[in-house]
Amino acid sequence: MNSDKFIINYNDLKIAITDIFTTIGMDKNDAELVADVLVEAELRGIPSHGLVRVKDYLGLWQKNRLNINAKPKIIRESLATALVDGDNGLGMISGDFAMNLAISKAQNAGCSVVVVNNSNHFGIAGYYAIKAVKHDMIGIAMTNANPTVAPTFAKQAMLGTNPIAFAMPTQNEPIFLADFATVPIARGKVELLEKQGKTVPEGMLQNADGMPTTDPSILRKKGMILPLGGDYEHAGYKGYCLTAIVDILTAVLSGANFGNFVPPQVSYLPEKDYYPGKGLGHFFAAIKLDAFRPANEVKEYMDLWIKTMRAATPIDPNQPVLIPNDPEGYYGKSLVLYSIDSISDARINIYKAIEKYNLGNTKIGKEVDEPAKYVTKAASAISAVPYTHTDLQNGDQGRWQERYVLGPIVY
Repeated sequence: MNSDKFIINYNDLKIAITDIFTTIGMDKNDAELVADVLVEAELRGIPSHGLVRVKDYLGLWQKNRLNINAKPKIIRESLATALVDGDNGLGMISGDFAMNLAISKAQNAGCSVVVVNNSNHFGIAGYYAIKAVKHDMIGIAMTNANPTVAPTFAKQAMLGTNPIAFAMPTQNEPIFLADFATVPIARGKVELLEKQGKTVPEGMLQNADGMPTTDPSILRKKGMILPLGGDYEHAGYKGYCLTAIVDILTAVLSGANFGNFVPPQVSYLPEKDYYPGKGLGHFFAAIKLDAFRPANEVKEYMDLWIKTMRAATPIDPNQPVLIPNDPEGYYGKSLVLYSIDSISDARINIYKAIEKYNLGNTKIGKEVDEPAKYVTKAASAISAVPYTHTDLQNGDQGRWQERYVLGPIVY
């Protein structure tokens, strides 16, 4: 892989991923949705949930553990609620279906909740939560995940990293979007640190004996992630509660598998001998603002909340107080920042998947030896576009050019 800086047009990435999944038989609309969620993760700086997942999904498909032609269906519903069966498909398919259903029901009922069972990995939770914002609704999305987390006082992985996403509409300020795992570090980020030859900060992992460690390879040696907060002395039991709540709402309520029964979302882990539920579970909620107050009033008040938090006196004047979504947000921007290393790794993983699963007849497969189709030297691109990111506007262009390259996005 050439080590030069480069940019990749995000639409080309979407086309490439779509091509891979349609080649193995997935419906084009479904494949485009999967690609959209994965690329969105890259754009938001969450590569652990981005293109690196392509090989995981292909591995599950190859072992007949994933239905690439899944058709989610409603099993039970009321005016404001529904249970959806994901048909053992990718979570993007059932997740998009369920969130749209929640939004539709909330239009009439004011609030709605839709839960999903028999599903799989759905990418970043924020993708679904933010869909409600366009309808002047609060959006909430959660999922359970592979057991990698030890409950407080345990030395066995019993829970997943179980993320929560909460999206709140605003009037003029950037959208409020909190999208976070209920643990101090996600499994994918631990894997990235291992690939980079780095250690994990203290207080996040423990080994098979329950002793603290900073070794990122420990998860492959029966090690575990600690709950948010870490050990008991640092209130890790509160993080345990958060992780448990997500597991209950996504799995116990829906009939999906909970805790350590969640099916492995990577093909190199063997299937379990017993499953009390169906697949992996999700939870989606939509809350209509004008069910409580006129939507514009709520959004203007949310703007005031954001401005008030931003005005808090910072510890370091060079590090202003942030609002959730600030580090990842780019909505309304004409440019987006791509991590060079992440995109390089993603392309390498895609190429490995093409070779491993004999997908050389895909568009990107045919052009593996011609990466210029998807990669452009950054030097000319950077000089040809205006800077819009806050740090660049503030004159810190050199640092960002050193670490990042720019690519276009239009919303």
